[in-house]
Amino acid sequence: MPLRLTPTFRERLAEADRTLFGGWICSGSPVAAEIMAGSGLDWVLIDMEHAPNGLESVLAQLHAVSGYPATPMVRVPVGETVVMKQVLDLGAQNILVPMVSSPEHAREVAAMAQYPPAGVRGVGSGLARSARWNRVEGYLPHGAEHVSVFVQVESVEAVRQAGEIAAVDGIDGVFVGPSDLAASMGLLGQQTHPDVVAAATTALTDITAAGKPAGVNAFDPAAAQAYTDAGAAYVLVGADVALLARGSEQLARTYIPD
Repeated sequence: MPLRLTPTFRERLAEADRTLFGGWICSGSPVAAEIMAGSGLDWVLIDMEHAPNGLESVLAQLHAVSGYPATPMVRVPVGETVVMKQVLDLGAQNILVPMVSSPEHAREVAAMAQYPPAGVRGVGSGLARSARWNRVEGYLPHGAEHVSVFVQVESVEAVRQAGEIAAVDGIDGVFVGPSDLAASMGLLGQQTHPDVVAAATTALTDITAAGKPAGVNAFDPAAAQAYTDAGAAYVLVGADVALLARGSEQLARTYIPD
């Protein structure tokens, strides 16, 4: 009997009747990945941009989360054809590409995730986990159905074009990054500054108006609620390393005298 892959994040979002909340996995640890995936969160983001992750560790984390309902997404370090091909061949069905600043860049990213003639993805399904070594029937002709592609807007220039970026065929959603947006606005480290929140909220509105799901990163509960109220379809609300850092600091404050 042919194997079936799990639904993509695009499909999860289309079926959802509420905002989907996720957790970042930045430690590079399959154990942490499994703990996050089993927490009850809707989705998890395995990070290759700001975390000590290579192909082998990403594969181990995809294995670790595969037994849980949470949908995994992998953020690649850069939107580059070879990197995208390798991560897709690992079996990552949901990709987030950082630092996309224009519709032209978004079109290039979309092509990286599709086989020719629609795109430029290299063909290696018989050798790769993506098609379960050709055990997924019809993977090649229907490859785009098994993959969802999301891009991240995180600069003043990108946010201004968020709606146009979202409208690009082959882009399934756009994720706003307030941290780098704040830096782009001259407000480094102030991702909850009113001007940053206002710019991010405007981007969410423009993305949604273009017919694509809009997402955002917000570890601050008040900001997360504000973005949810503004129509964010998916929100990252915490990270494994941040939870460990803050939790261990609380232990130290509780038990170690000043």
